[in-house]
Amino acid sequence: MDYTPRVAAVHDLSGFGRCALTVALPVLAAMGAQCCPLPTAYLSAHTGFPPSRHAVFTDLTGGMAGTVAHWQELNVTFHAVYSGFLGSAEQIGALESLIHAFRAPDTLVLVDPVMGDHGKLYRTYTAEMCKRMAVLVKQAGLITPNLTEAAILLGEDYDPAPTPQKVDAWLERLSGNGVRSVALTGVSRTPGWVGCASYDAEQNSLAFCDAPVVEGVFSGTGDLFASVLLGARLRGEPLPQAAETAVSFVQRCAAHTAAAGLDPIMGPNFEPFLKELMQ
Repeated sequence: MDYTPRVAAVHDLSGFGRCALTVALPVLAAMGAQCCPLPTAYLSAHTGFPPSRHAVFTDLTGGMAGTVAHWQELNVTFHAVYSGFLGSAEQIGALESLIHAFRAPDTLVLVDPVMGDHGKLYRTYTAEMCKRMAVLVKQAGLITPNLTEAAILLGEDYDPAPTPQKVDAWLERLSGNGVRSVALTGVSRTPGWVGCASYDAEQNSLAFCDAPVVEGVFSGTGDLFASVLLGARLRGEPLPQAAETAVSFVQRCAAHTAAAGLDPIMGPNFEPFLKELMQ
């Protein structure tokens, strides 16, 4: 790679726990990209930890518009815009402004529509935000929903084990009939295995990859998957190959975490494997 892709990463920042910016920054750097954070909030620890009266949550919405304006003044450019969890409809609007300001013909916009999991909406998400997210994903070139988020975006009932035919139909609809690429996570076609079904808008093709299930609920796996996927795409991997890279990496990190007896609430212990992403 003879250039360094620059990524505007719109995520929250947690002081403790592997998720959002604490995942995106090291992963994208290891994969040869410059990650430019636009933090939406600061949390002393991510929300997977038990509630505490000492928990710190600082809403940074007020600085988002100013950051966009300053970046415009500096005439910066981005090879990708990458968003994760957004805490309000106002933040979704700020992200839309960022995309409008910096999107060029070759800018990859990856929207991870973080709204829920295991068939349930996150407690901070409202019906209005779900509607706004459905509009936001239409501006993306690549989206990475899980099965819960796909159902929400499509107005369908949650299905934890959709048939291959249903998955293909969902991919077509999520893609806007071929307008954008999709990496749908949490798809299982063989007992004990789970992975990603993808639609590549550039090639108009479907693909699937999977890996052995690691028992446990690991916080931040979606952020790890999307960050590796983006890094792989920016270094030129086709979407099916990038998805396989991301699925394999997340599985290895989760398996290592489980084998070492580490607490999954901290997220997959990915740091020992970062060197693999540099290859």
